[in-house]
Amino acid sequence: MEGALTRVVCQVAALRRDVVDGLRGHDLALIAAGVTYYAAIAIVPGVLVAISLIDLLLGEARTREFGRSLAEALPGGLGAPAVVHTAFQAAATMSPLVVAGAAVPATFYGEGLRRAFVRLAGQRENLVGWRGRLSVLPLLAAAPVLLLPVLLVTPILARLFADSGLSAALGVVVAFTVDWLVLTVTLTFVYRVVGPGRPAWTATLCAAGATGSFVAGFVQGFVLFLSFTLDLGLPFGGFSAVGAAVAVGFWLFLIHLIVLVGYGLTLRLSENRGASVCPAPTHRGLRRSR
Repeated sequence: MEGALTRVVCQVAALRRDVVDGLRGHDLALIAAGVTYYAAIAIVPGVLVAISLIDLLLGEARTREFGRSLAEALPGGLGAPAVVHTAFQAAATMSPLVVAGAAVPATFYGEGLRRAFVRLAGQRENLVGWRGRLSVLPLLAAAPVLLLPVLLVTPILARLFADSGLSAALGVVVAFTVDWLVLTVTLTFVYRVVGPGRPAWTATLCAAGATGSFVAGFVQGFVLFLSFTLDLGLPFGGFSAVGAAVAVGFWLFLIHLIVLVGYGLTLRLSENRGASVCPAPTHRGLRRSR
């Protein structure tokens, strides 16, 4: 038992060193900032497209009920419930033509991720932007299915968060678990399809599950941040909208840092298939960009 534990610890330590060595030489913060820029373009239209598709599948009444439950489950300190109400109302009024138009900027997220992954993998390819935008289309089409589990538990979360103590703690556990499962599926697709090449399924799923747990934790941290009553406009001359945009952008930046590290882990796990137990670090890692 002790020997098996030692081998596992040794493997984890060697894998960590390989991932760190592979990412060294890349300006990870700059790459994450670039992905965050693409996300700033894509997230709002992407969410509106997902809500519109849910409205098409389940009907306006059911979709609005989901919106109310989600707003009730979120803290109201920084006005998040009002943003949710506005998003669901806007999505309900979008025509099919407008939804199709919103899908165009939503695909920019795939371009940003593809460019980042290509750089981290040390590869070069033509039409990298179009490859990323086209590869993310299936994920955009599946967004209602991925979003539904989150919306389905929001009435339960709203009741749990209305109480304090153990009920609220249970709500955090439920929210984390649902977010983690959805993120694991999403990141598996992102690492396997949006990224260049085709990492091994087992490696991709393991890395996506580990990365998804960290991202889910940061999402819960962001929800906690929303419960604070802060003057976000104070450092920006009183412009609260600017402060709110910067705060959201900062959280997205941190999440993208985790996602990029997770992609490095995916490649290392895929490369190490069939390697001996507790292999010594190769110091080769991912090929560094020039």
